[in-house]
Amino acid sequence: MSTGTDARLARLGRDGRFVTVPMDHGITMGAVAGLKDIEATIDAVTSGGADAVITQKGIADRVHPNVNGKGYLIHLNGSTEIGPDEADKRRTCTVEEAVRLGADGVSFHINVGSEHEPDQIADLAAVTAEATRLGMPVLAMAYARGPGVDEHDAENLGKAVRLAEELGADIVKTAYSGDAESFEHVVESTSRPVIIAGGSPSGDRASLENVKGAIEAGGAGVSMGRTIFQHEDPEAMAGAVAAVVHEEADVEETIRRFGLSVEA
Repeated sequence: MSTGTDARLARLGRDGRFVTVPMDHGITMGAVAGLKDIEATIDAVTSGGADAVITQKGIADRVHPNVNGKGYLIHLNGSTEIGPDEADKRRTCTVEEAVRLGADGVSFHINVGSEHEPDQIADLAAVTAEATRLGMPVLAMAYARGPGVDEHDAENLGKAVRLAEELGADIVKTAYSGDAESFEHVVESTSRPVIIAGGSPSGDRASLENVKGAIEAGGAGVSMGRTIFQHEDPEAMAGAVAAVVHEEADVEETIRRFGLSVEA
């Protein structure tokens, strides 16, 4: 890695662990809850303990005044849920644009096992080449998704994270396999830090238990969107997730500490 890449990676996490909050959902889902007043949401999650946020490039001017000195990644591809194929993520930004917009890193989504995998492999390879030249870290969101593909199978996830490393990613995000024992295989499939996706909100305790399991398996944190930014108290939820990731805090103690609901 270059000095620039190392310096920017340090702004995206703490001590090799990461709590990022992706809020690029507006391109896919529209201005859903938590994203209409995205300024307030960014302020809340970064005040609470998130290390970095992720948006599409057009939101950059709304991020910087509210990020509280934390890290910022720009997502480089996207699709819509009302389009012909949500899995067909297309390029929306270049690494050079992200540099000009003040990002500390970039992220890119790839569906390993889908019919769009070949194009997305080529695009991710191009992104990492450009990022290496410019000293920008790349977070690859590498999912096992496609016809007949089990999205939470540890073997499939291991293939996805290894592909991301082989293409030059610095951090890899993927789905959680459901338990720490199976997730160890995913973590061991790459030398890069592996962070888990939040998925659809499933309740505070269940979400934190997934985070705890990933950390126990050797994972490096989370990239958790709706579970945090659509929470009734996004600042508290961000703080709770950060406590589990960075302090390896107990889940029950964390729920009490941050006043979270076991049912929400």
